[in-house]
Amino acid sequence: MEKMKERTAQIDAVIHKYMPEPKGYAKTVLEAMNYTMDAGGKRLRPMLMQETYRMFGGNESVIEPFMAAIEMIHTYSLIHDDLPAMDNDDYRRGRKTAHIVYGEAMAILAGDALLNYAYETAAKAFTMTGDLSPVVSAYTILTRKPGIYGMVGGQTADVELTGTPLTEEALNYIYENKTGALMEAAMMIGACLAGASDEEVYQMERLAGIVGRAFQIQDDILDIEGTQEELGKALHSDEENGKVTYVTIHGLAGAKKEVEDLTGAAVRILEGLSRKNPFLQELILSLVHRRN
Repeated sequence: MEKMKERTAQIDAVIHKYMPEPKGYAKTVLEAMNYTMDAGGKRLRPMLMQETYRMFGGNESVIEPFMAAIEMIHTYSLIHDDLPAMDNDDYRRGRKTAHIVYGEAMAILAGDALLNYAYETAAKAFTMTGDLSPVVSAYTILTRKPGIYGMVGGQTADVELTGTPLTEEALNYIYENKTGALMEAAMMIGACLAGASDEEVYQMERLAGIVGRAFQIQDDILDIEGTQEELGKALHSDEENGKVTYVTIHGLAGAKKEVEDLTGAAVRILEGLSRKNPFLQELILSLVHRRN
């Protein structure tokens, strides 16, 4: 999709603008930060944020620090997720992971640094507008959703319950938080900064939660049906790590049906909104039917 390539390139430029220069005594960790941030990827979360912002009429640069920040938070989570103590992956996005290139200690520090630098970056938005109320609300969302009541909570359950007979309730909690929470943060922040109503921000939270669940189930499907060239990482890692997934419980056919049902629910929410963004709908459909 040509539009997606153009938007990804624009987002890359925004992110690059906010990344620190590798120099001084901290040069190695700064290089590791930049190495992982430069690895590419879909830039899905900042793209969802920007397109939601546009849908609700936002047109200022105040969104940019938040776009960079959420990608930094996502990337830190990938660095830590790939560590030997977690999923122990050697490749991510088709290139060697941070702990393989820089060592485990430096990878941990790079993840820590990206998380801290994300909030330092987002805080720049406070000097970019006279209307601070939406920025305060957006910053609050950014501090909560990636934490223990969101992404970290989901990751904790994922780590602790790996290798156990996982219930569907526990699996839903993991998907809603480990994957869904950061997507919710992206779309809620986009709506919030554009001046959307509380109800509209809530609808974006609902929509992103559904998309996050569909995205993760599709990821489970691709772990079985995809290729290493498509995914840029090893296949069957869930099975090898003893993880129960939606496919484990419901089978491939059941997983594919759930993705279709969730996609329909997401589209209905979008169509029910008074604001429209056709590209956002295209983006969501492409994400849940992706091959990588």
